[in-house]
Amino acid sequence: MKLTAEKIQINWVEFMSNIDTYISSPRKEKLKSFYNKFEERISLMPASHKKEYHSAFPGGYVDHVNRVVKAALSMSAVWEGFGADMSTFTTEELVFSAINHDLGKMGDSEHESYIPQTDKWRRDKLGEEYMHNKAIAFASVPDRGLFLLQEHDIKYTFNEMVAIQTHDGLYDPANEKYLKSFMPETKPRTSLPFILHQADMMAARIEFEIEWLPKFKGGVGTPKKDFTLGDNKKSTPIKNKALSSIKSEGLKNMLDNL
Repeated sequence: MKLTAEKIQINWVEFMSNIDTYISSPRKEKLKSFYNKFEERISLMPASHKKEYHSAFPGGYVDHVNRVVKAALSMSAVWEGFGADMSTFTTEELVFSAINHDLGKMGDSEHESYIPQTDKWRRDKLGEEYMHNKAIAFASVPDRGLFLLQEHDIKYTFNEMVAIQTHDGLYDPANEKYLKSFMPETKPRTSLPFILHQADMMAARIEFEIEWLPKFKGGVGTPKKDFTLGDNKKSTPIKNKALSSIKSEGLKNMLDNL
């Protein structure tokens, strides 16, 4: 999948508009200043390094983040409809967490994280369009994202910290201490981490479908509409063979009627 230059620019306008709409001052100005500073890098970076993941193309990161913001707002309404306590977090916390959940993928202040893959075999055989920049010391995506925010004096709440930290859910074993507790007092005090994780999963899944499902068409038979087991005429000889082996006439008649 490729985005046009126009689409990349439209996505960036939407990205910055979400900050204007949902983030309050003075944090809004600091966040906008940060993203304006790194606009060229962030607007063109991918959301992952490998095609089999999601949005591994120029502009894929912002495209993904915008989708997560939309999904988070919609998912929040679903949770509210089912009775979740929405007083435990704010809409600003929800959107701030969604906007910055994958910020660590940008790298550090001096180096970008994803650079074009130079190994042709890995690019052709493994679908690795990008590789990780060896100039950057390792840090998990949530940890690096939170570090970048504090490095640029952008404050975040406890709710936002936990949501960003755990947005990969139990796919990341490091989140078990937050999400796999069996003690009520150690469970999250808000649904925000779960809403963000579900929004991220939804966005990534949809991006996978956009990229890959069209390539699978023709490989699987089209399901028959209103199909029932009775439509399978080939089962008749097997049924007759099975019934002929039953000695009890009463049981045979009952099964035959079925």
